[in-house]
Amino acid sequence: MTVSRRLSLTFDNGPTPGVTEHVLAELAARAVLATFFVVGRDLERDGSRELVQRAKDAGHRIGNHTMTHSIQFGTSDDPGLPDAEITAAQVVLGDLAEDDRLFRPWGGGGVLGPNLLSPAAVDLLERDGYTLVLWNGVPRDWEDATGWVDRALADIESQDWTVLVLHDIQSGAMAQLGQFLDRVIESGVEIVQDLPDACVPIRRGKLVGSLDDLVTR
Repeated sequence: MTVSRRLSLTFDNGPTPGVTEHVLAELAARAVLATFFVVGRDLERDGSRELVQRAKDAGHRIGNHTMTHSIQFGTSDDPGLPDAEITAAQVVLGDLAEDDRLFRPWGGGGVLGPNLLSPAAVDLLERDGYTLVLWNGVPRDWEDATGWVDRALADIESQDWTVLVLHDIQSGAMAQLGQFLDRVIESGVEIVQDLPDACVPIRRGKLVGSLDDLVTR
């Protein structure tokens, strides 16, 4: 029996006026739903909250991508860092956030490694009922505005279920989003909003997967 491949689309670091509107239009044109992970301090910019509200109203899920997107938890021994980066951003999100409290840490270039999390960050995620959303496809669209499409398609082709990280920022990459989506759809890949267990080691505060090699000791 053939298992159809799946794709979960996620967008980090927006919203970006002039870019996110285009992303939302391309998704809507194809009835595709995604998840947007928002940086707290950027949400405080003029017009940003309205853009995220548009995304939420369209059925997209909204998650927390830290307050400042500037430091990996495993590189700091500051006990207050998880609250400053996770809790503070969740407060800014307010009613835009999902009941699941979706959280994506900053990977420092998409890296899943031992600096991603700290024991204190994991404790906070479990204590406050967060869902930790990781990834298994990073085509580096932020540094290659056109070549990312082929890399993303290769990731999707190589595994049963891809959680792809794209960025709705001023890089020029999202100009290619429409043709990327068309190629995915034409290939028969199912685009879903659900997330695979392999990329969600914490769900609603419960450790359900492995954090091996992701937490500094």
